[in-house]
Amino acid sequence: MTAGMGETMKARFHLPGLFEFYELYRAFLPLFREHRDWFYDWCEIGSIYGAPADCLWGGGRVGFGEAWAADAAALTREYGVSARLTLSNSLLREEHLSDRRCNALCALFERNGPAASGVIVHSELLLDYLRRRYPGFYFVSSTTKVLTDFAAFRAELDRPEFRFVVPDFRLNRALDKLDALTAAQRAKVEFLCNECCWFACPERKACYENVSRKNLGEACADHVCCSPTAQRGYRFSDAMENPGFIGVEDILDTYLPNGFSHFKLEGRGLGSAVVLEFLLYYMTRPECRLKVREEIYLDSSLDLF
Repeated sequence: MTAGMGETMKARFHLPGLFEFYELYRAFLPLFREHRDWFYDWCEIGSIYGAPADCLWGGGRVGFGEAWAADAAALTREYGVSARLTLSNSLLREEHLSDRRCNALCALFERNGPAASGVIVHSELLLDYLRRRYPGFYFVSSTTKVLTDFAAFRAELDRPEFRFVVPDFRLNRALDKLDALTAAQRAKVEFLCNECCWFACPERKACYENVSRKNLGEACADHVCCSPTAQRGYRFSDAMENPGFIGVEDILDTYLPNGFSHFKLEGRGLGSAVVLEFLLYYMTRPECRLKVREEIYLDSSLDLF
């Protein structure tokens, strides 16, 4: 890749679990504000994303977020962090657009303080509806589209309705093709850094569609993962061995210097202790990680396991 772009750029991390791990962020955000020197000066929080439990428009993961929407909105408003609603169900029909709970959620978050709120979306039907009904949002093209063809990904970047586009993680290392993007296109790329999914998986789209069906309340069997290591579940150490993994050194040495500054961390379906490890690895200075762990673990209101 061509070096020399954006030496002063900061990495903006998009963090998982606004509703799912509300209590974790209620402890973490004050630390990030009050002890900013504990964290890398080259990074910021770009957004916190998620969806509440039983969210009809939800996708990516079957929602289990138990936090009250008003509490999640107040937290991001207090700390000036962009809230993103993960409304990436790919199988929505016209009758689903009138869902009261999802519309109330959008009305609450559309204009939620100084930082603009966003929506991660897959369905073109929902995108058109939200743009008309809730114009205060910005929109993110979801990784659930499984954009593995680079030409299709580039075309998605050129769509003006999206502020960001999250490609399939298997494009993370397509460095020669990424180098050919314009500066405006690079500014819209949001890389999924810590995916643990089998790199050769042929059923990623089917897996996401299964989640969409479950969020719609349809009776369907669980998707059976075809990964040879499926029984291990998610392990950060395994994710680090994934060919698509983007680590801290990659961000500093390859992506930031070349005009890429947005990085998404997955983890909505994991435990808060694992998500904390992501925050420590990607954002926290090594010599301060114990301090952050102690502050979080000693918060008696948290159940990290």
